[in-house]
Amino acid sequence: MARILVVDDEQGIRHVLAQLLEYEDHEVRAAGSAGEALTIFPEFQPDLTFMDVKMARMDGLEALTRIREIDPAALVVMISGHGTIETAVEATRRGAYDFLEKPLDTDRILLVLRNALHQRGLLAENARLRGEVEGRHQIVGKSFAIRQLLERVERVAPTDARVLVTGENGTGKELIARAVHRLSPRANAPFIEVNCAAIPTELIESELFGHVKGSFTGAIEDRAGKFELAHGGTLFLDEIGDMSLAAQAKVLRALQEGLVTRVGGAKPARVDVRVLAATNKDLEEEIRGGRFREDLFYRLNVIPLHVPPLRERREDIPLLVQHFMALGTREGALRPRALAPEAMDRLQRLDWPGNVRELRNTIERLLILAARDTITADDVDLLVTGQARGGGISSDILGSRTFAEFKEAAERAFILQKLRENDWNVSETARILDMPRSNLYKKIERYELVRED
Repeated sequence: MARILVVDDEQGIRHVLAQLLEYEDHEVRAAGSAGEALTIFPEFQPDLTFMDVKMARMDGLEALTRIREIDPAALVVMISGHGTIETAVEATRRGAYDFLEKPLDTDRILLVLRNALHQRGLLAENARLRGEVEGRHQIVGKSFAIRQLLERVERVAPTDARVLVTGENGTGKELIARAVHRLSPRANAPFIEVNCAAIPTELIESELFGHVKGSFTGAIEDRAGKFELAHGGTLFLDEIGDMSLAAQAKVLRALQEGLVTRVGGAKPARVDVRVLAATNKDLEEEIRGGRFREDLFYRLNVIPLHVPPLRERREDIPLLVQHFMALGTREGALRPRALAPEAMDRLQRLDWPGNVRELRNTIERLLILAARDTITADDVDLLVTGQARGGGISSDILGSRTFAEFKEAAERAFILQKLRENDWNVSETARILDMPRSNLYKKIERYELVRED
């Protein structure tokens, strides 16, 4: 059943329309003037409005404009006894859903009604899905550090200034970039993300700028790059510090001139793109090491935004825990559980080297593996830290039968922890461990180490 408002200064028309719509099991309210309709509309909140064009004092087109100011998504069908193309075009320009001429045809009314309500349902479903997506990308926290960051996001978002987001792995740099896009005038245009660290060096230029058929082996057709796909919207270059110097030079040219040329192509294309970038590296140190272009850094770093690590905003952990528990039960179909105060205290005291991403994975693990309906401090000790209360070494490791087994178990746990701390970046982990990368790969294979997420 839908709510329908009928607006016409002819009582006979109001009566006939109301009778037909009520027969179809809809709730109907009627108004004899545009002024009365504007009084009823905010309180009744109709799913659909049928409104006459020609009425005394205020005509239907003016009322349509005011209704759309109240509710930009309002569905209004205009009715006219003297329909002209000009009137229909003007009604459409002002946001009318459809236009009917008198005398009204019952079948036509019911067809318009069915189509309008179907569209209303699609809009509602779209709003629900958008809410779920935004919930997934919601920035949760009330700490001073996060409030300060979000205030800066709100100031920079309406501009076209380029933004460089910095922070450790797992802090939520992508969420900040999405927030900048969502609050910008480009919000309804594409948000295109490129993970520069995940694309092989020889393919990064094709990924960013596209290619023409036959430009290299495997280029079987013309393909647009990410710059072109993001035209009118936002391009997010994640892990920009891992981009090759050759690709950096081309990105710099694209930023300077607003032109991109596909690999193997000769004709440049103009693009209108706002570029946001993110990195967990110290780009100034990378510049000193000759691994990053200084001129590109200054092009990207117009507005710097730093995302603090979770250990610097521990007061946000309870909010994040509740948020991830709700997401897990709603989207992951996991069993709802309570969290004991002692368990929350344990979670709040941990250092979280993997930051918010690690916390989310941890909450999902607790929801799946905790034995009871309430997650306890013992569950955190067992499933998160892997330690018995008061012990400094995992009980699994201490349970080894021989010294050789103990050494292997300890090495496995140590390497796994270091991989987690570096977001499974094998090259960076090998550098920190002062170990050849080939040796680290062998140990990952030997111990069958697999990234949890």
